[in-house]
Amino acid sequence: MAYTITLLAWGVVDFEGKLKQNNELSNALAAIRWGTDYLIKAHPKPNVFFGGVGDGQADHSCWQRPEEMTTPRTTYKITHQSPGADLAAESAAALAAASITFKSTDRSYSKQLLTHARQLFDFARNHPGQYQSSIPNAGSFYSSSGYQDELLWAAAWLQRATDEKTYLDFLGQASGTGGARQQFSWDDKYLGAQLLVAKRQL
Repeated sequence: MAYTITLLAWGVVDFEGKLKQNNELSNALAAIRWGTDYLIKAHPKPNVFFGGVGDGQADHSCWQRPEEMTTPRTTYKITHQSPGADLAAESAAALAAASITFKSTDRSYSKQLLTHARQLFDFARNHPGQYQSSIPNAGSFYSSSGYQDELLWAAAWLQRATDEKTYLDFLGQASGTGGARQQFSWDDKYLGAQLLVAKRQL
Protein backbone atom coordinates (compact mmCIF):
# COMPACT_ATOMS: atom_id res chain seq x y z
CA MET A 1 0.00 0.00 0.00
CA ALA A 2 2.84 2.40 0.79
CA TYR A 3 4.17 2.14 -2.77
CA THR A 4 0.73 3.03 -4.15
CA ILE A 5 0.47 6.04 -1.84
CA THR A 6 3.92 7.22 -2.88
CA LEU A 7 2.96 7.10 -6.55
CA LEU A 8 -0.38 8.83 -5.94
CA ALA A 9 1.44 11.58 -4.07
CA TRP A 10 4.04 11.87 -6.82
CA GLY A 11 1.24 12.39 -9.31
CA VAL A 12 -0.14 15.25 -7.24
CA VAL A 13 3.30 16.78 -6.69
CA ASP A 14 4.07 16.85 -10.42
CA PHE A 15 0.58 17.45 -11.82
CA GLU A 16 -1.29 19.42 -9.17
CA GLY A 17 -2.24 22.11 -11.66
CA LYS A 18 -3.79 19.63 -14.07
CA LEU A 19 -5.68 17.93 -11.25
CA LYS A 20 -7.06 21.29 -10.11
CA GLN A 21 -8.02 22.16 -13.66
CA ASN A 22 -10.05 18.97 -13.93
CA ASN A 23 -11.55 19.20 -10.41
CA GLU A 24 -9.78 16.02 -9.30
CA LEU A 25 -7.31 17.39 -6.75
CA SER A 26 -9.63 16.87 -3.79
CA ASN A 27 -10.24 13.27 -4.86
CA ALA A 28 -6.52 12.61 -5.16
CA LEU A 29 -5.81 14.13 -1.74
CA ALA A 30 -8.63 12.11 -0.17
CA ALA A 31 -7.19 8.89 -1.59
CA ILE A 32 -3.72 9.75 -0.33
CA ARG A 33 -5.01 10.70 3.12
CA TRP A 34 -6.91 7.41 3.44
CA GLY A 35 -3.61 5.60 3.00
CA THR A 36 -1.45 7.90 5.10
CA ASP A 37 -3.91 7.78 8.00
CA TYR A 38 -3.52 4.00 7.93
CA LEU A 39 0.28 4.23 7.84
CA ILE A 40 0.30 6.63 10.79
CA LYS A 41 -1.85 4.23 12.84
CA ALA A 42 0.52 1.40 11.93
CA HIS A 43 3.46 3.40 13.34
CA PRO A 44 2.78 3.89 17.07
CA LYS A 45 6.47 4.22 18.06
CA PRO A 46 9.62 5.30 16.19
CA ASN A 47 10.99 1.75 15.88
CA VAL A 48 7.68 -0.13 15.58
CA PHE A 49 5.64 -0.57 12.42
CA PHE A 50 2.77 -3.00 11.93
CA GLY A 51 3.13 -4.67 8.55
CA GLY A 52 0.49 -7.37 8.48
CA VAL A 53 -2.89 -8.42 9.81
CA GLY A 54 -4.27 -11.95 9.62
CA ASP A 55 -2.87 -15.15 8.16
CA GLY A 56 -2.61 -15.00 4.39
CA GLN A 57 -2.94 -18.73 3.87
CA ALA A 58 -6.02 -19.02 6.08
CA ASP A 59 -7.59 -15.88 4.65
CA HIS A 60 -7.19 -17.08 1.07
CA SER A 61 -8.81 -20.37 2.01
CA CYS A 62 -11.87 -18.63 3.43
CA TRP A 63 -14.71 -17.70 1.07
CA GLN A 64 -16.96 -16.04 3.64
CA ARG A 65 -17.82 -12.37 3.86
CA PRO A 66 -15.30 -10.48 6.02
CA GLU A 67 -18.06 -9.86 8.57
CA GLU A 68 -18.48 -13.62 9.04
CA MET A 69 -14.84 -14.67 9.09
CA THR A 70 -13.68 -16.34 12.28
CA THR A 71 -9.98 -16.68 11.45
CA PRO A 72 -7.67 -14.91 13.94
CA ARG A 73 -6.74 -11.33 13.08
CA THR A 74 -3.18 -11.64 14.34
CA THR A 75 -1.04 -8.54 13.84
CA TYR A 76 2.60 -8.65 12.76
CA LYS A 77 5.18 -5.91 13.21
CA ILE A 78 8.77 -4.97 12.59
CA THR A 79 10.87 -3.64 15.48
CA HIS A 80 14.53 -2.86 16.18
CA GLN A 81 14.88 -6.54 17.16
CA SER A 82 12.94 -7.82 14.15
CA PRO A 83 13.64 -5.23 11.45
CA GLY A 84 12.30 -4.68 7.97
CA ALA A 85 14.16 -1.81 6.33
CA ASP A 86 12.33 -2.24 3.02
CA LEU A 87 8.91 -1.88 4.63
CA ALA A 88 9.94 1.01 6.88
CA ALA A 89 11.72 2.92 4.12
CA GLU A 90 8.89 2.57 1.58
CA SER A 91 6.46 3.84 4.22
CA ALA A 92 8.84 6.73 4.90
CA ALA A 93 8.84 7.56 1.18
CA ALA A 94 5.03 7.52 1.06
CA LEU A 95 4.69 9.81 4.06
CA ALA A 96 7.39 12.21 2.86
CA ALA A 97 5.85 12.48 -0.62
CA ALA A 98 2.40 12.94 0.89
CA SER A 99 3.69 15.65 3.21
CA ILE A 100 4.47 17.73 0.12
CA THR A 101 0.96 17.30 -1.26
CA PHE A 102 -0.64 18.61 1.96
CA LYS A 103 1.85 21.40 2.65
CA SER A 104 -0.32 24.17 1.20
CA THR A 105 -3.73 22.89 2.35
CA ASP A 106 -3.10 21.29 5.77
CA ARG A 107 0.25 22.34 7.19
CA SER A 108 -0.31 20.57 10.52
CA TYR A 109 -1.03 17.25 8.84
CA SER A 110 1.93 17.76 6.50
CA LYS A 111 4.24 18.19 9.51
CA GLN A 112 2.78 15.09 11.15
CA LEU A 113 3.47 13.06 8.02
CA LEU A 114 7.01 14.36 7.88
CA THR A 115 7.67 13.43 11.52
CA HIS A 116 6.62 9.84 10.87
CA ALA A 117 8.61 9.78 7.62
CA ARG A 118 11.81 10.88 9.38
CA GLN A 119 11.36 8.31 12.14
CA LEU A 120 10.70 5.48 9.71
CA PHE A 121 13.70 6.39 7.57
CA ASP A 122 15.96 6.42 10.64
CA PHE A 123 14.46 3.09 11.70
CA ALA A 124 15.19 1.58 8.29
CA ARG A 125 18.70 3.05 8.04
CA ASN A 126 19.74 2.01 11.54
CA HIS A 127 18.16 -1.46 11.53
CA PRO A 128 18.76 -3.10 8.12
CA GLY A 129 17.10 -6.31 7.03
CA GLN A 130 14.31 -7.58 4.82
CA TYR A 131 10.84 -7.50 6.27
CA GLN A 132 9.96 -11.10 5.36
CA SER A 133 12.52 -12.30 7.90
CA SER A 134 10.37 -10.66 10.58
CA ILE A 135 6.96 -11.21 8.96
CA PRO A 136 7.38 -14.46 6.98
CA ASN A 137 3.64 -14.85 6.50
CA ALA A 138 3.43 -11.66 4.43
CA GLY A 139 6.72 -12.39 2.74
CA SER A 140 5.32 -15.60 1.28
CA PHE A 141 2.97 -13.44 -0.81
CA TYR A 142 5.11 -10.33 -1.37
CA SER A 143 8.72 -11.37 -1.11
CA SER A 144 11.15 -8.46 -1.12
CA SER A 145 14.37 -8.68 -3.12
CA GLY A 146 16.19 -6.16 -0.92
CA TYR A 147 16.01 -2.85 0.90
CA GLN A 148 18.74 -0.63 -0.57
CA ASP A 149 16.41 0.71 -3.26
CA GLU A 150 13.78 1.68 -0.70
CA LEU A 151 16.39 3.52 1.36
CA LEU A 152 17.43 5.59 -1.68
CA TRP A 153 13.79 6.18 -2.65
CA ALA A 154 12.92 7.35 0.86
CA ALA A 155 16.00 9.57 1.11
CA ALA A 156 15.15 11.19 -2.23
CA TRP A 157 11.60 12.00 -1.12
CA LEU A 158 12.71 13.23 2.30
CA GLN A 159 15.30 15.48 0.71
CA ARG A 160 12.66 16.92 -1.59
CA ALA A 161 10.23 17.39 1.29
CA THR A 162 12.74 18.95 3.70
CA ASP A 163 15.59 20.31 1.54
CA GLU A 164 17.93 19.04 4.25
CA LYS A 165 21.52 18.18 3.42
CA THR A 166 21.52 15.01 5.52
CA TYR A 167 19.36 13.18 2.99
CA LEU A 168 21.38 14.47 0.06
CA ASP A 169 24.51 13.24 1.82
CA PHE A 170 22.92 9.83 2.26
CA LEU A 171 22.23 9.65 -1.46
CA GLY A 172 25.73 10.83 -2.32
CA GLN A 173 27.37 8.30 -0.03
CA ALA A 174 25.26 5.34 -1.16
CA SER A 175 27.36 2.36 -2.26
CA GLY A 176 25.14 1.69 -5.27
CA THR A 177 22.39 3.35 -7.27
CA GLY A 178 21.01 0.27 -8.98
CA GLY A 179 22.61 0.84 -12.37
CA ALA A 180 20.51 0.27 -15.49
CA ARG A 181 17.15 -1.22 -14.57
CA GLN A 182 14.54 -3.18 -16.49
CA GLN A 183 11.54 -2.11 -14.42
CA PHE A 184 10.08 0.14 -11.76
CA SER A 185 7.79 -1.66 -9.34
CA TRP A 186 6.74 -2.15 -5.74
CA ASP A 187 9.83 -4.33 -5.33
CA ASP A 188 12.35 -2.23 -7.28
CA LYS A 189 12.48 1.52 -6.63
CA TYR A 190 15.90 2.28 -8.10
CA LEU A 191 14.46 3.87 -11.25
CA GLY A 192 12.20 6.10 -9.19
CA ALA A 193 15.11 7.36 -7.10
CA GLN A 194 17.24 7.81 -10.23
CA LEU A 195 14.47 9.77 -11.92
CA LEU A 196 14.00 12.13 -8.96
CA VAL A 197 17.70 12.89 -9.06
CA ALA A 198 17.87 13.13 -12.86
CA LYS A 199 15.00 15.62 -12.97
CA ARG A 200 16.95 17.74 -10.49
CA GLN A 201 14.01 17.70 -8.13
CA LEU A 202 16.40 17.27 -5.24
